[in-house]
Amino acid sequence: MDIKDIQNLIKFVAKSGASEVKLETDDIKITIKTGGDDKAETQTFVQQIPMGAMAQAPVAAPIVVDATPAKAAAEDDNSKYITIKSPIIGTLYRKPSPDKPVFVEVGQTINEGDVLCIIEAMKLFNEIESEVSGKIVKVLVDDSSPVEFDQPLFLVDPS
Repeated sequence: MDIKDIQNLIKFVAKSGASEVKLETDDIKITIKTGGDDKAETQTFVQQIPMGAMAQAPVAAPIVVDATPAKAAAEDDNSKYITIKSPIIGTLYRKPSPDKPVFVEVGQTINEGDVLCIIEAMKLFNEIESEVSGKIVKVLVDDSSPVEFDQPLFLVDPS
């Protein structure tokens, strides 16, 4: 496996949304860990596995490759916004039912206590209320998609 294959693997894992991938062959061991959902950082550990008589020799430290996406500049623009994060793990629904409109749209002004979405966890539907007042700038998740604890859901402009 050459460096080009490793770089392509890193890009594939970053796009897939997986948080960790391990690949092991006879002579190489690769572990790719992404920074979770924020995808700000991807770490790759490449380690050569010693063969035969070299097995007694100490193994060199793994090579760490940091791949920082071009999204870092865009994240600076988002620093003035408040991020509303998921308080629980579950399935996010942006509508109270399939035939109803979504709770909030981009550009809509919200107040503290307004329902933003519903997260289903263990057959219980939990209304997620806003803790801030402002304007919805961006919706970061799709309807009916799984969410993790502390995953960013909405960007709100408090001004």
